[in-house]
Amino acid sequence: MKRSDLRLYAVATPQAMRGRDPVEAVLAAIAGGATLVQVRDKESDARATVELTRALRAAMPREVPLLVNDRVDIAHAAGADGVHLGQRDLSPAAARAVLGNQALVGLTIHHPHEAVADARIDYAGLGPVFATSSKDPGDPPLGIDGLRALRAAVRERLEPLPVCAIAGIDRDRAPAVIGAGVDGVAVIGALFHADDIAAAAVALRTAVDQALAKRTRR
Repeated sequence: MKRSDLRLYAVATPQAMRGRDPVEAVLAAIAGGATLVQVRDKESDARATVELTRALRAAMPREVPLLVNDRVDIAHAAGADGVHLGQRDLSPAAARAVLGNQALVGLTIHHPHEAVADARIDYAGLGPVFATSSKDPGDPPLGIDGLRALRAAVRERLEPLPVCAIAGIDRDRAPAVIGAGVDGVAVIGALFHADDIAAAAVALRTAVDQALAKRTRR
């Protein structure tokens, strides 16, 4: 298992960027403290998504991993660092057969039974924590108590797997989310809807880092 820094996971959805250039928007998020980037595009064709992913990988600092949502074929064609899978996508094992064992593979987990011990994943995204207009996960929001319970179930089955929380998280909600036991937050709107993406990233990253430090001191 490869360790991944999930503290501020920027989910780059071009349609959420208010007409701004996606590459410039992602670079602003990284400048503000984003530690991992995912390309999530449910509307563009495969060729456009490959081109965007390639452009991002060429522009981004090498130490910040770039993943593709769902599409193992696009991740492979574009030279991304890995893929983030949903429960209805290719299995992690199938993704590794295409991308290789060095790829970073994440998986969304909504329910405890989805935390399979031999999943061969590097991290999990837990959610949805709150309702959000950015995506429809098909499951009701967990809330903080539900997130804490799901984190405990995943820890029991997949410890020491890193986990992040997904959906509806902003700077104000981040401390409580981190307090529920996750290692970071995955965000779309809190970054890419902001007037100043870099400043929004700084605020989010600061909130996450402070909450992690507070949890460590307990």
